[in-house]
This record gives sequence, C-alpha cells and structure tokens, in this order.
Amino acid sequence: MRSRVIMVLAVMAVLLGTGLLVPTAYAKLAGDDPTGGTGGGTAEKVPAPAPTAPPAPTLAAGPVTVNFKGEFFAWALQDRKTGQLSGSKNMTSTSSTESMLKVWIVSDYLRELGDQKPPAAMLKNASLAIRDSNDDATNRIYAKSGGSYRALDNGQPGPVLKRAITTCGLKDTKPGNVSGYEGWWSFTRMSPRDAARLGDCIADGTAAGPHWTKWVLNEMAQVRGSVSKQLARAGGGRWGIIDGLPDEITKQGPVAMKNGWTPLSYDGNWHVSCLAVTDKWSLAVMMRYPIRQQLTYGAKVCASVATQLVTPQPGAALKVPQPLGKL
Repeated sequence: MRSRVIMVLAVMAVLLGTGLLVPTAYAKLAGDDPTGGTGGGTAEKVPAPAPTAPPAPTLAAGPVTVNFKGEFFAWALQDRKTGQLSGSKNMTSTSSTESMLKVWIVSDYLRELGDQKPPAAMLKNASLAIRDSNDDATNRIYAKSGGSYRALDNGQPGPVLKRAITTCGLKDTKPGNVSGYEGWWSFTRMSPRDAARLGDCIADGTAAGPHWTKWVLNEMAQVRGSVSKQLARAGGGRWGIIDGLPDEITKQGPVAMKNGWTPLSYDGNWHVSCLAVTDKWSLAVMMRYPIRQQLTYGAKVCASVATQLVTPQPGAALKVPQPLGKL
C-alpha cells in the first residue's frame, strides 16, 4: 500500500512538471519569450531605418506672382524628365526672341555640318555669338546657313527658322512682321512655351546633333558679362534666370543659358527674353515693357520667376538669392 502511494505521487509529480515545461517550450518555439527576447533572455537589436535624404532642389510647376508693369509678360517651364509644360495662362502668346535665337542659329549651323569641323574662324564666330551675344558673328553664321534679310514671301519663314519649327516641334513660332524688318532673325516671334521646347531641343541633342551638343551646352554655360556691360553690337548676358537660382541648384551641374534683349524704337519697349536649361528642366521668360524702366528691370523679373519655382520651397537650409528689390 505504501509503495502504491509513492508510485501515485511520483506520477503526479511527472505530470505537473510536464504541464509546466510544455507551455514554456511552446512559447520559445513561437518566439513569445516572456523575457521579450528570442529565447535567450536578451532583446533583439533591430537596426534603425536609414534617414531618407530630402529631395534635391529643382524647378517645378508652381504659382508665380510678379507685379509686372509693362505690355507683355509670360513664362513657361518644361520638366525634361516627363515633358510636361506649365506656365502662365498666356504662355502660347508670342514676343520677339531677340538674341535668344542665336543659340538655335549656331546649333542649326553645326548640326548641318555633322561630324565635319567648321573653319576655325566660323567656330570662333559660333562661340562669340553665344558667349558674348555678338551680332556680327551671328550674322556670319546665319548667312552660312542660308539665312537672308530679304523680304519674306507671304510671311513664310526662311530656311533657318523653318528648320527650328520642324526640328524642335515648335507650335507658335513665326517670322517677325515688323514693316521694313522682314526676315530679321531677331524679330522672330516665339512663345515662352516654344522657347522652353527650344531649350529642351538643344539639351537633348536634337538641335545641334550628337557631335556638337556638348560643345553648344558648354558655350551656353560660359555666357559672360553683367547686365550693365553692354556694347552696340554685343553685350554681357549672364543675368536673369541664373540670378534667381540657389547654390543648391547651380552646384548640381552647369546651367546653360541664352538671353535676348533690345530696346526697340518702333514700339518704345524693351523686348527681353530669358532662357535657361539643365538636365532636369527648361525655363523661358519673355516680356515687353517701357524703355525707361531699364534692362535691369527685365533681368529682375526673370530672376523672380526662377526663384518662385524653386522646389522644395526655401527653408532655413536653402540659400535662395534675393535679387529683386523693388520691381
């Protein structure tokens, strides 16, 4: 009898011990260790997620407000990754390109050459036309490409402008119709929408062709001279959009640019056209305003548009220039 009692007690002890051990083992297998670890009693060290870098500043579609005092003001921005165009409501309206068109005249001449190298004098003219906005150098390139200053038949574009329209897919561009100046490349009528397309056409290699595109973009990045240094047939053209860009954008890579500007007696206005392009965007600003307001006024308007399109919007760490003052 005593041995039987001992046997029963031993069996009960085994059963109780098993009941205590099984849940603990199950918990370890299931990863539900009451210590909060993985079965060893030590908490698992999960690495913290790497911080996400903020997006690099760029230009993107957004609202632009300028207290403009003049006859015409419009702008357009093309996202070169998506092809999307945005801008002012009147971005399809036209104004004269003035010297902004020089970059097409040079690109067109070089593309027609293909891999052939032009005479040294002509390549020098091409460089001066872009870097210094030299009129005489541009005229030599224009004439070599088939351009002329004879009156146009029925207002049709000459060969140089016709190639711009077809090559770059321009929709609103047409010859200038100023009496007595028919055929002048500087009076070409272009919309900001088409000017932004022209910038993209140059940057993607279509305008100058694969052999000369890098050369043209480098010349555009080397445009020189301030808004105050102007000559009768050349002038400083490094102002406008470039002045409205923060260092965080200009340090990403070269900004190719070409401005056009002329005070015209026939309508009493400055005609100012600004173009700048990078691998991400192409921006054009065009305007006409009274001559008494000086060229610096137009330069500040172009800078203001660029500054307002900076994305992300300026914060404490983003150094956005303040070129405007009072417009």
